[in-house]
Amino acid sequence: MLGALFLGVLMAALDIAIVGPALPALQAHFSLDERQVAWVISAFVLANLVGVPLMARLSDLFGRRSVFVLDVGLFATGAVVVAASPAFGVLLVGRVLQGFGASGIFPVASAVVGDAFPPERQGAALGVLGAVFGVAFLIGPVSAGILLNVASWPWLFLLNLPLAALALAFGWRLLPATRPPVRHRLDGRGLLLLTGLLLALAYGLNQIDTEALGASLVSARVWLSLLGAAALLFLFIRHEQRVAAPLIRPALFRSRQVRLAVILAAGTGLSEATFSFFSVLAVTAFAVDPSTASYMLLPLFVAVAFGSPVMGRLLDQRGPRTVVLICCGLLTIGLLAVAFGAGLRGLFYAGSVLIGLGIAGLLGSALNYILLQESDASERAVAQGMITLFVNVGILLGASLIGAIVASGGGSVAGFQTAFLFLAGLSAGLFGLALRLKR
Repeated sequence: MLGALFLGVLMAALDIAIVGPALPALQAHFSLDERQVAWVISAFVLANLVGVPLMARLSDLFGRRSVFVLDVGLFATGAVVVAASPAFGVLLVGRVLQGFGASGIFPVASAVVGDAFPPERQGAALGVLGAVFGVAFLIGPVSAGILLNVASWPWLFLLNLPLAALALAFGWRLLPATRPPVRHRLDGRGLLLLTGLLLALAYGLNQIDTEALGASLVSARVWLSLLGAAALLFLFIRHEQRVAAPLIRPALFRSRQVRLAVILAAGTGLSEATFSFFSVLAVTAFAVDPSTASYMLLPLFVAVAFGSPVMGRLLDQRGPRTVVLICCGLLTIGLLAVAFGAGLRGLFYAGSVLIGLGIAGLLGSALNYILLQESDASERAVAQGMITLFVNVGILLGASLIGAIVASGGGSVAGFQTAFLFLAGLSAGLFGLALRLKR
């Protein structure tokens, strides 16, 4: 069973790892400018954000196996559409399908762990799933480089089809076909309000110009979008308090554990946004070429792949509070090491390893474990989806903030140091919040 889940998560994670190397080839093939080619990622992210609550709730209503298989099928269909695209607009349709498909895979897989594994083994199982992302970033860029040399960019997206076929076959045979004893109607109005909220928030954050932060924040596109998101959040909360079968049960947030977990998820997402800037920092600080800078990220991804299962086992032995405190401490020290050692390769590597270990433990198992314990069986996938949502919002916000801080420093090493020091302070604050978790 865990192998089927592993294959599905690996399929989605590999796409994230290979899309970066594919962008220059896509830009040349379709004659795109920088803003247009950015939509290859943005279309996926927006569809992913919208799809998380929908797929998670469908999983709680109709069973894990059906929705897992649906998500894998959607993702594979999107990959074929992207690879066969005659025009850029068609390619974006494929990316939206991939985003929708990927949105439910990890939340549903985490919910299956809660359904099928006893509490004393859930941490280890979640750690195995979390390790997939490190594995994907180890083999993804290398595979992309080989395929671009011997074939063409469509093969980067077709690379996932064998994994999809295996995930479909094993998922249908091995995953439990359980359904809740009482099936409620899908909260359609709540879903529409949440979709509008997430789209407005994602669009507003996406429109922030990191090189002119002040001017972009007062632009109508940004503040109207964020104001609309705030209004929709208010309406969504009021609606969920009144409906009989809410999309997200408001009482879930009465738990201090849940409130702390989603705040920690957003804060960790802010730090995870640094992954996109490590290569640029390496080029700037060490005067290396981009290909060498990519190899300098290997310790970071090895740490993620190694740290997730290790932290998962520690989670089963010591509980989430201990693991979260350790990971927040590692993350803080790692960010400080990178900030103060921007010109020293040893500190750069050591800091990146500590950051990878910290994020691996937080997002690979600990926060998901908290939500598994605090949510009912009928809402496990929705609860897991909340972690994914808050992490993604943190990544979007973090990318804008880090970009703005670096741009204000003229793109120099000093700008990167300021950004990493800011995130280290934030991580220290997360450590303080983690002290309030239950022992």
